[in-house]
Amino acid sequence: MLDLVSSKTTPVFSLVAFAVIHSLTASLPFKRMVMKAAGPRAEKLYLPAYSLVAVLTVLPLAYQLYKNPGRILYKIPSPWRWLMVGGQVIAGILAPMAFWNAPHRFKIRSQLSGPQASEEGSLKIKGIYRWVRDPFLLSGLVVMLLTPFMTVNLLIVYLLTTVYLFLGSLHWETRLVAQFGDEYREYQKKVHRIIPELKGSVKNPGDKASE
Repeated sequence: MLDLVSSKTTPVFSLVAFAVIHSLTASLPFKRMVMKAAGPRAEKLYLPAYSLVAVLTVLPLAYQLYKNPGRILYKIPSPWRWLMVGGQVIAGILAPMAFWNAPHRFKIRSQLSGPQASEEGSLKIKGIYRWVRDPFLLSGLVVMLLTPFMTVNLLIVYLLTTVYLFLGSLHWETRLVAQFGDEYREYQKKVHRIIPELKGSVKNPGDKASE
């Protein structure tokens, strides 16, 4: 009985630990501290370091699920399994695209300074952001939904992860509103958070938009 409880609580504890560390390192107070300690170098080093920490802190969770997957709920047979894996790979590409299409959203100085009137500080909607507001949330949900097998412990972790991702998306957008002001509020009215726009894409004010 104790082993059964432990097999479920250990992955949850690993997920909570990851969430705490991930949220702390993404917080503005932590970024202010980093900027004060590292100076201008923080702009170039923070995102790679943040990504590395995220990977390292999620490894214990992956190990726990590997060692204690729990009872198998289902397995998708071939060839559907490989179609699902292909969908996961495509969804996984969304995250690096999101960084590539909007690097200014992740600059620490911009996040700390608030709305700016200059063109350099504008929202600059392009790439994946023309179709969906939060490609990270979309990517995570698609990867989880297209997992070709499911166990009890993995399902528990996925449900908790979904809640964490959604709450994180809400918090992230409050930061983007603080960073870009009314420009981002108008963008929220035109583009869905998760469901991609199918009829067209939203562009920058100077472009010809197809909305």
